[in-house]
Amino acid sequence: MNLPLYINYPSWIHPEIFPNIPVLGLLRWYGLMYIFAFGTAFFILKKLLKEGALDSKDADGKLVATTEDEIFSFIATGIIFLLIGARVFSTLVYDTSGDYWHKPWLIFWPFKNGRFTGLAGMSYHGGFIGGLLGMIYWCWRHKKPTMKWIDAMCTAIPLGYTFGRIGNFMNGELYGRITTMPWGMVFPTVPISERFSSKVEWVAAFMDKIGMQAVEGQLANLPRHPSQLYEALFEGLVLFSIIWILHKRKPFDGFTGGLYALGYGLFRFVIEYFREPDADIGYRFSVDGAQIYENTSLMNISTGQILCSLMILGGIGILITCWILDKRKNRKAEQGD
Repeated sequence: MNLPLYINYPSWIHPEIFPNIPVLGLLRWYGLMYIFAFGTAFFILKKLLKEGALDSKDADGKLVATTEDEIFSFIATGIIFLLIGARVFSTLVYDTSGDYWHKPWLIFWPFKNGRFTGLAGMSYHGGFIGGLLGMIYWCWRHKKPTMKWIDAMCTAIPLGYTFGRIGNFMNGELYGRITTMPWGMVFPTVPISERFSSKVEWVAAFMDKIGMQAVEGQLANLPRHPSQLYEALFEGLVLFSIIWILHKRKPFDGFTGGLYALGYGLFRFVIEYFREPDADIGYRFSVDGAQIYENTSLMNISTGQILCSLMILGGIGILITCWILDKRKNRKAEQGD
């Protein structure tokens, strides 16, 4: 008997940290991962603080050291704006029911049909925009060099982001498209509407290829790309490694911020080919009418890829703009000497 060429999602993993326990059952891994992510960002910023990466000069040219309290305030402001942006973007852009447009007070209402659901549904791109606005606002209010502080935060974000995607994996959500790769995973959270009859010819051939047995009376739950882990690896660990290696060598303020937007956009754009789009949205552009559980053309574009394209362009724009401004600043300094 041939071994199956797929992996079953670990049965011991549940979205709840303490499943089946009253009150404690409300604690979910995804929420805990947010705490890990913000804690990691604070740790990285403290390290940058010791390196002097956040020091600035006052009007008289004297060096002004940054304190841990300022770092905490900076992160706290960014978190508040991030959560607002992530939630607003998720409800107004990704939700297709239109309920939130007609009843905007429901955006931050943590109950649904009389049950506590928390703020289920957060958008990364909305969080990116919200967090960026929060950082800009904080720097303006505290008279800090904006791009220098954004660079520091963009150094810290990818490592913290890794925990967020691990949280998605623990929730069994944001899984990828079906695959015959041996690391394809069968997620128990895949709804009935996205399972397949083993009597369909292509499904039977698919199952035979990976050694999956049909179960009488049940629809086949085919293995999928664990795209959450792809994102944790490339948008998290790999991107963090690249930025961390270069952060002491950045040629001008704004370089790390531009590099982060460009790098994340590129990695996420590619991974979107393996990640399944939201069922109620599907592809924004499709050349062959492919179903969301498959992608037969690089021209089938999802919402996430459109937003990532904007991030890539934005990252390039930041790099060019900050480079030009740095050249002008250096030229003026030379003329002043």
